[in-house]
Amino acid sequence: MKQIEIVALPGDGIGPEVTAVALDVLKTVCRQFHVELKATELPFGGTCYEQHGKPVTDEILDECKNKKVVLLGAVGGPSWDDLSADLRPEAALLKLRKELGVFANLRPINVYPALAAASTIKEEVIEGTDIFIVRELTGGVYFGEPRFTSEENGDPFSVDTMKYSRSEVHRVARVAFEAARLRDKRVCSVDKANVLESSRMWRKSILEIAGDYPDVELSHMLVDNCAMQIIRDPKQFDVMVTGNLFGDILSDAASMLTGSLGMLPSASIGGENGVYEPVHGSAPDIAGKGVANPLAAVASAALLCRYSLKLEEAALKIEAAIQAVLESGLRTADLYTEEPGTTLANTKQISDFLLKTFQQKEAAI
Repeated sequence: MKQIEIVALPGDGIGPEVTAVALDVLKTVCRQFHVELKATELPFGGTCYEQHGKPVTDEILDECKNKKVVLLGAVGGPSWDDLSADLRPEAALLKLRKELGVFANLRPINVYPALAAASTIKEEVIEGTDIFIVRELTGGVYFGEPRFTSEENGDPFSVDTMKYSRSEVHRVARVAFEAARLRDKRVCSVDKANVLESSRMWRKSILEIAGDYPDVELSHMLVDNCAMQIIRDPKQFDVMVTGNLFGDILSDAASMLTGSLGMLPSASIGGENGVYEPVHGSAPDIAGKGVANPLAAVASAALLCRYSLKLEEAALKIEAAIQAVLESGLRTADLYTEEPGTTLANTKQISDFLLKTFQQKEAAI
């Protein structure tokens, strides 16, 4: 068997619960493809702060850089809300992304037929939705300088800087155009070019890259209009590419097309490095109760197989198992509705079903 080492950062809240399920699935499926996966589990976020006085240590970052592949749970919680910005769990997440250079965040938005009724949006609007959001992840207002708080004439004010360079836009644009070539060959670039100078640079840079992809149709949309269009007519989108702040907001809004934020995986890639994490937060209110939805973490494990391990068949196998869970009617509380054929399930029941699915398929082979 080929051996591959990764780093697991379970994090805070429900992070350890959903990461444990994702790791079980990942190891089980990889074995079926003659890969032995070893995961080094390390503290991260609030959990790391409690142990080391900081949300991530240099040693943990070095381990992530050495292993190159990271499976992440979730970070944050009210316990650490009063800490200074550099000590909050979210600071660890930003530092991890920057240190590993994972500049492109990939968020597939797929509406499973079995969950069409779980969304708050009409079934006929969302049915068949398949959006691939490419979010620039290491630039923009989250990383821009200067960033400070000061005072003017006795009136406090704060400054955050949204900055994008031509090269930053070019590299994330190529990720989007390459993805579109494998799909419906359409890219929608989202910005605020009617107001923001940084967005005008964004649009100009996107157009420069588009010339290298004459087979891909490019359109532009202002972010406020896009927020409305995602809800009004989500099927109009194929690949969407946008900046860090806009991508953060739009992808979370799009999660409601799928019925729950608990269904959305993500992959953050850059060179040989990859960070894979569910889009949902740490949900401290349900942490430790065994009721968290692990499917987004499991779907993130599928993306890890696809992009870092180059095991497309393994990724498809995991995604098919997720679909099988949903078709069985099992639902965690975030997805559950009292409809015929649905059963309220906890985290362990979902995990058991997934693993049983893989064992059955292995026996059939």
